[in-house]
Amino acid sequence: MSITVTPAHPDFVAEIAGVDTARPLGAADRQAIEDAIDRYAVVVFREQRLDDDTQVAFARNFGPIASSALKLRHRDIKHRIESSDVADISNLDGDGNVLKPDARRRLDGLANRLWHTDASFRAVPGALSMLYAHVIPEEGGDTEFADMRAAYDALPEARKKELEGLVAEHSIWRSREQLGVVQYSEEERASLPPVPQRLVRTHPGSHRKTLYLAAHASHILGMPVADGRLIILDLIEHATQPRFVHAHRWAKGDLVIWDNRCTMHRARPFDTTKVRDLRRVTTRDVASTLEQAA
Repeated sequence: MSITVTPAHPDFVAEIAGVDTARPLGAADRQAIEDAIDRYAVVVFREQRLDDDTQVAFARNFGPIASSALKLRHRDIKHRIESSDVADISNLDGDGNVLKPDARRRLDGLANRLWHTDASFRAVPGALSMLYAHVIPEEGGDTEFADMRAAYDALPEARKKELEGLVAEHSIWRSREQLGVVQYSEEERASLPPVPQRLVRTHPGSHRKTLYLAAHASHILGMPVADGRLIILDLIEHATQPRFVHAHRWAKGDLVIWDNRCTMHRARPFDTTKVRDLRRVTTRDVASTLEQAA
């Protein structure tokens, strides 16, 4: 069966069929998938059968793997998944039990419900995230995606000029402090120091301009913190209008890939007494956004 790409929208989100992601990819199939990601930013594969090893092997077709930041900032917690290549996006503890309401990792993970971009808090940020569904609750737990290229295109020209050259400081602690639910040690904070990233960048695959921000973006360098945060909040509000947003309703076996270089995403609420087991592998970008085209 040959690959088919069915768009959900002319420029944003598509479903790909005709691929078994657990098997080695041929060069032509790999290129077809990369081309679809460059165009649509979010692509969905249905009815896949992956374990951690095959998910990582598939991800390596698209770049080097970024290690899980969760294990860096929670070194004192027993982790369910040993591999640092796989992030545990579940509500389960190290023994496979549903996390208690006051569990530190559950509280930390609530920040995933804020609009964010994976690993923008790293000097070399995340490129592609690949999230696979093992167990899905009957209701809730959708993931929403925002098209940051379309959001940039829709800005007035005067606003685009105002944003030229601006650099924001990104920190994972900024997103966590917005909810104020977890205290972190000095060692944890030191393991992930703040980094600068462009507020507007050029997406390397499509060569389109895109906004690059979200909950990890703390403030804009060179201006008062309050003024910079208002700009960031205004842009997030603009980029998350319904016309720029797509909600993915998960089913067991779904593999969803999104391009962090030109999207934001957030998890939606669900009954946290029910098991939700998803696992993510993220590839690294080639360099800091400051070293790439503005």
